[in-house]
Amino acid sequence: MEQKAVYIGADHAGFKLKKEMKKYLKKEGYAVVDKGNTKLDPKDDYPDYGYKTAKAVSQSKGKAMGILFCGSAQGICIVANKVKGIRAVAVVNERDAKATREHNDANVLCLSGWNMPRKKAEKIIKAWLNAEFTGEERHVRRIKKISAIEKHG
Repeated sequence: MEQKAVYIGADHAGFKLKKEMKKYLKKEGYAVVDKGNTKLDPKDDYPDYGYKTAKAVSQSKGKAMGILFCGSAQGICIVANKVKGIRAVAVVNERDAKATREHNDANVLCLSGWNMPRKKAEKIIKAWLNAEFTGEERHVRRIKKISAIEKHG
């Protein structure tokens, strides 16, 4: 099966982890597209890269996933969730990563550059990318409600 593209993005606080995970993803055979920042800039802002990455995932119409990195993972997750069609999640373990794909059909994963060791990040990313949406009626129903909120505010 052909691997989906993975868009990645990070501010200065997530830059190092993004760089490490970019190498990991490529080693695992993923087509990685880096939406920035492409250089370490201590004055950059996470909304810029969170938006660019989430927008690319949204425009892919399900053909790509996204992984974002910032200090806590929370700010960049908030930004990504402002983009229509994005279901971004910030997780800290493999079980939750898997569940967000199976139950929520999450399409953007957010990780903390401050608190996430490289090996743990690799395990979480692997669990997240290998999990699939179950398509169970209750999960589909809930995602439709989220889409309705997006549409009507």
